[in-house]
Amino acid sequence: MSEVVKRYNVPVSTLHYWEKEFTELKPHRNKKGNRMYTEDDILLLDTIYFLVKEKGYTIKGAKERLKADRITQEKNARIRNSLLNIRALMLEMKESLDVAIKKQGNK
Repeated sequence: MSEVVKRYNVPVSTLHYWEKEFTELKPHRNKKGNRMYTEDDILLLDTIYFLVKEKGYTIKGAKERLKADRITQEKNARIRNSLLNIRALMLEMKESLDVAIKKQGNK
């Protein structure tokens, strides 16, 4: 659960609320009762997050959008995640280059 909270930067209560509102979101629970999200759950959460937090849909609107065209919405969420990962990698590379250039300048 904590990894999922960090991934989306939302409170635990938001995830619990989404679980109640989106009946397809049903994480498994271990013997201790902790939620264990599957890859399918994460994909659905990515899609919900994209619709609600990025696109500004209401919960009702996001439900309707998922119901109407879930495949396209999941594809959009995957693309967004890929682009964010590429951006993070590029920023990391830029920082490494900046450090290397500074070292060259100090010689």
